[in-house]
Amino acid sequence: MAEKQRTLKAPIKLVGVGLHTGEKVTLEIEPAPANHGYKFQRVDLDEQPIIKADCDLVVATDRGTTLESKGARVYTTEHVLAALYGCQVDNALIKLDGPEIPIMDGSSAPFVAAIESVGYEDQSEDRVYLELDKNIPWEDVEKGIEFLAVPDENYRLTVMVDYQSPVLGTQHATMYNIGEFKSEISECRTFVFLKELEFLAQNNLIKGGDLDNAIVLVERENVSQEEIDHIAKVLGKEDKNIKIEGMGVLNNIKLKFENEPARHKLLDIVGDLALVGRPIKAHILGARPGHSGNVRFAKVLKEYMKREEKAGRHFDLTKEPLYDINDIEKMLPHRYPFLMVDKIMEIHEETIIGVKNITMNEPIFQGHFPSNPVFPGVLQIEAMAQVGGIFALSKVEDPHLYSTYFMKIDGVKFKQKVLPGDTIVFELRLLSPIRRGLVNMGGVGYVNGKPVVEAEMLAQVIKDKV
Repeated sequence: MAEKQRTLKAPIKLVGVGLHTGEKVTLEIEPAPANHGYKFQRVDLDEQPIIKADCDLVVATDRGTTLESKGARVYTTEHVLAALYGCQVDNALIKLDGPEIPIMDGSSAPFVAAIESVGYEDQSEDRVYLELDKNIPWEDVEKGIEFLAVPDENYRLTVMVDYQSPVLGTQHATMYNIGEFKSEISECRTFVFLKELEFLAQNNLIKGGDLDNAIVLVERENVSQEEIDHIAKVLGKEDKNIKIEGMGVLNNIKLKFENEPARHKLLDIVGDLALVGRPIKAHILGARPGHSGNVRFAKVLKEYMKREEKAGRHFDLTKEPLYDINDIEKMLPHRYPFLMVDKIMEIHEETIIGVKNITMNEPIFQGHFPSNPVFPGVLQIEAMAQVGGIFALSKVEDPHLYSTYFMKIDGVKFKQKVLPGDTIVFELRLLSPIRRGLVNMGGVGYVNGKPVVEAEMLAQVIKDKV
C-alpha cells in the first residue's frame, strides 16, 4: 500500500543552548506542506533566510554538521533531523533564533518527545523513497571510513566504531528498521574523550558542553585533580563537581546502553543521511563513521538518486515472463481486439508488473488520428485495468470462473503521447487490503522508464461462472 507523506499536527517549541556556541536558542518546528522536506529558517537574521536540509549545502563537519545558504548558517543539525526522520515526519520548517540547534541532553530524545506530544498529520502526496537496485560502496582509505548501501525493503543500519581506546574499544550497533529509532537509538547521547576537551575548548567549540548533555570518556587511571581543575577552568565549569574514579565515564554517569557511543554514531548517520532529501529503503553499513564521512556518503546516494531519476524506471523485459499471452487468455475473458496485456513479468504480495506492446497494426489506428497515430488514453487505462484484473484473479482459485468489474477511477493523468513502437510497462500496487472482492490499486504506466499515465482504480471480483 502506498504510504502518504506526513507532517506535524501542530507546532512545537524547545529552548536550550548550542553545544559549540553556548548561545541560548529557541527552536520551533512547524508543520509544512507536502513535498516541502526539511528546511531551517534563521528568524534572528534580516529577511529570515531559509536553509534547505541538503548535503550539498554542508560547509563544515567539525563535531557536528553545519549548513549554509546565502551567508546564513545553521550548526549541529544532525540530532533534530534524526528525530524528524526517525519519527517519519517528511515535511517540517525548523525555525531558530540563533545559529545553532540546541543540544538539549545530547540526544534526539527531547525532540522525539516534543514531536510525539503533538502527533502527526497525514498528507495527500505519496511518500517517495530512494530505493536501490544495486550495492553502492564508498570508502576513504586514508581515514579507514567505509560505507556500503545494499538494497532492502526497510531502512536498516549497521555501524561499527573503533577508536582503539581501552575504555571504548570496538563497538557495534544495529537498527533493523526505522520503527526502532525511538526506543533503541533516540536516547543515546553524544560523547567525547577527556583528552579532547582542552583542544575543543581552545578552538571555540563545546562552549555549551556539560556533563548533562555529553558523555565524557576517561581513558587513564591516573588523571590528577590538577588536570581536572585545569580542564574545568578552560571549559568555564569551575563550579561543577567533577570527579574521576579510574577509567570509564566522567562522574560515573550511567550509560543508557552498553554500546551507547556506537548507537549515537548510528543516530548521527540517520540525521546526516536525512540530507539526501528522501526517505531511504536500504541497508546502510558504516565502519568508523563521522560527520564528514556521513555527509560525503549522503552526496554519493544523492548522485545515485539523480542519475536514476534521469534514467527513469528500469524494468528487465528480457527475462522469462511469469505469464505469457496463453496464460493470460486462461485468466481474462477478453479477446482480440480488446485483450490489452501481452505478458506479466512479476506478481508479488502487493504489486504486479505487466506489459503492453503498441504496434501500427492495432485496429484502433484505422480511426483514431490515422495520420497521427496516438494510442488512446482510455485504452491505456483499460490496459492498466486488465493488469490489475490479473493481479486480483491471481489471488483466487479457478480464476477463469471470475469476472472483474470497474467501480471507480480516480487521479488519472496522462504525461506524454504513446505511439506505435512503444512498449508500456504497467506497475500497479495494492492501496488497501482486498476485502469482499474489492480491489483498490494505484498504477503507473512507463515508456522507456518515463511515466506516461497514472491512475487509481477500484474494481470488484465476482464469481459469476460455473
